[in-house]
Amino acid sequence: MSLMFVSMQKNIVFILVLMSCCVTGITGLQLYWNYKNYQTVVANFKKDANNALDIAVDREMAQRRATLVLIVKKWLADTTIVTITCDTLNKDHRTAFTMEDVVPYYADEKADKITLGISDFKDKVGKITPKAKTIFINHFGEIVKGDLNQSTVYYYTQGLGHRIEDAFKSSKFNQSNFSKIYKEELAKRQISTSFNLNTNSAQQKGLFITHKANTAFRRPYVNALIWASLENPNSYYLREMKWLIISSLLLIAITLFCFYYTIKILLNQHKLVAIKNEFISNMTHEIHTPLSSIQITTEALQRFNLDDETKEKYIDIILYQTKKLNLLSEEILASAKLENAEFTMNENIDLDELTLSLIKHTSLPENINLKYTPSEKNMVIKGNKTHLTRSIANILENAIKYNTSTNPTIEFKIARSQKAINLSIIDNGPGIADEFKQKIFEQFYRIPTGNIHDIKGYGLGLSYVKKVISEHKGSIMISDNHPNGSIFSINLPR
Repeated sequence: MSLMFVSMQKNIVFILVLMSCCVTGITGLQLYWNYKNYQTVVANFKKDANNALDIAVDREMAQRRATLVLIVKKWLADTTIVTITCDTLNKDHRTAFTMEDVVPYYADEKADKITLGISDFKDKVGKITPKAKTIFINHFGEIVKGDLNQSTVYYYTQGLGHRIEDAFKSSKFNQSNFSKIYKEELAKRQISTSFNLNTNSAQQKGLFITHKANTAFRRPYVNALIWASLENPNSYYLREMKWLIISSLLLIAITLFCFYYTIKILLNQHKLVAIKNEFISNMTHEIHTPLSSIQITTEALQRFNLDDETKEKYIDIILYQTKKLNLLSEEILASAKLENAEFTMNENIDLDELTLSLIKHTSLPENINLKYTPSEKNMVIKGNKTHLTRSIANILENAIKYNTSTNPTIEFKIARSQKAINLSIIDNGPGIADEFKQKIFEQFYRIPTGNIHDIKGYGLGLSYVKKVISEHKGSIMISDNHPNGSIFSINLPR
């Protein structure tokens, strides 16, 4: 049995170490995964916010360029600004378009004009037509668009060139339109957060500030910078990933709880095995003595021709030892029945009467001084008289067994309050150390005495007492009786 116990201890230690490694690994992986996820989300947030800003700036500028191109097309269609003609008077006889200012830009000079062909226009038109004019205007609009994309204004004619230059300079960044575009670009990247534009970063501590983008048409030679202040990436991560974080933390908590619960069960099992081994050891000593005595006396009766007086004496020994075995089995069975059987609580119990009866029927050593003064008050409770009598008897028997003082004294006291009755059993024995005060009520537990078994017991008595008192909806506690001894206090509801 000792080898099995040691082997079980080794197995428990191995299991605990293995589980500790597993739990540490799972917890570490969860924390590492959360940390890497945090780094990725924050990095992507910053990158996407900057990327969205650049694209939003490009989109806003493209919209302004498109507006300029539409304005240029209107000027081309306006016959008071430019005149558009065409002919085929060239060596290839292809259609050539001529655009000329209606009014010279400089008064002392002739009006500027420019002639160009359109490679995709295959028709030969000697005189301008609405269709041909529309094709030319659209084609020239694409030319101007290309120039604007290169941040350049070409003076194809002085008048038209100056008009485009003035419109180019007066075109300003539209912050309201940009805000809508930037919001759309952030949404495409699944970033849902508020932002401010061109806010002083010194006043926005904790916020994420994007890089600065140039919104000027003549960049990089002219600067008109725009930037955005967004939510702190850490706050954004916590807000967006809160359910994932909570789930991860919950998984870690469940893992730790399961680990704790498993350890608790294993330790309880280990403790139960230790208590069971102690119980078996005690029971072995308790059973061995009466059985040996019965065996010896029975063999003596069989082998020897004894006189009647000696036979009677041997038979008394057998009966006495048999009664001891019966008492042991009854105590074990009583504890087992209390676990499984229905506990009836329908008897009226007078505690004064119960205590007097118990004292009367208890065999006391001559040196024990037992004190009890019956109460004049009504000390009646509802409960199970058999179990309650047996539980109080257990405490009394322990007080008698363990009281090794020179003048052993045991005192019963009963006091009544409005809601409960308190029964105290006080002795002046060696007392019980604080470390054992709660453990003595556990099943099979006995205060360690090494290999000495001079005081008989099975570790069942006080656990039985606690169960009975609990069934009566009461409580039991132990305290020190200064200077020596213990006080068992039982509180029972009236």
